[in-house]
Amino acid sequence: MAQQPSPAGDTGSTPDLSHPDGPAHPDLPDRVATVYGDHDLSTVPAFAGGFINFGYWAWLPDRADGPLSEADRVRSEEDLYRLVLGGFERTRGRSALEVGCGRGLGCALALREFGLGPVTGLDVHPDQIARARATHADLLAGPPDGPARLDFVQGSAHRIPLPAASIDCLYSVEAAQHFRDLAGFAREAARVLRPDGRLALTTFFARMPEAARALPDLLPPYADGLDVPYVIDDVAGMLAAAGLRDVRVRAIGEQVWEPYDRFMAQRPELRDEWPRRYLTAYRTGLLDYYVLTAAAPDSLSAGAGSASTAR
Repeated sequence: MAQQPSPAGDTGSTPDLSHPDGPAHPDLPDRVATVYGDHDLSTVPAFAGGFINFGYWAWLPDRADGPLSEADRVRSEEDLYRLVLGGFERTRGRSALEVGCGRGLGCALALREFGLGPVTGLDVHPDQIARARATHADLLAGPPDGPARLDFVQGSAHRIPLPAASIDCLYSVEAAQHFRDLAGFAREAARVLRPDGRLALTTFFARMPEAARALPDLLPPYADGLDVPYVIDDVAGMLAAAGLRDVRVRAIGEQVWEPYDRFMAQRPELRDEWPRRYLTAYRTGLLDYYVLTAAAPDSLSAGAGSASTAR
């Protein structure tokens, strides 16, 4: 595993990757272990390119009703990362952490297009960390005359194995629906962010408590334990309760669900698959796709954050 600079900028020392409360207990539910282990979700045709997200298709109206290619699908997945990373005011030369990094493709994009670095990819699944390290072996090696700019670490979202106040930009793309302790993640995000750091999170959540109760009857991932039906207002509240400031919520489902379903419908091997039920859930008001952003806690008023919603 490549080394990265310490928060103080001493590139000659190995960073402290331990959590102040000691190592985390493994937190890998059976369904999560299987889907991201032996099944390797990144190889499913619906997730072309291996990013494992539904994509952000804001450019699609320019294409009318024409066919969508695999390259279009990959672009949508990359554009979701671009949407999230583009929300950080400054990126070049700033440290970043992706929570739920999968194969690390988003980490590589953050390095390549936004100049973030060092970038750490964190994932709870050992197979995903192994895949990320194999996929990005050249980036992990780093330049011959300087410190490594990329690292991958196995760990839990609610027990991040990084020092306090060590990260400028913390982001997570379509992973938080798997977190068993989202409030714990919020507290850890508040802990590892530097005083001027920012958080950006995107994924799908239930719109209201009644919707959360209905989702397992419609979508198998909620019924089999892969996903947790968190309610969006609760998620925003967890971030604020952890001390994160200026919590903002934006719904982007209009640029996600219809276009993704259009891609699925154009492929015989995908058009009858149950993932098309996500569009039903969106149209009936059960869930939506969101971007949440927040600022690091104010050291003088930790725990006193507030949330605002723009939907």
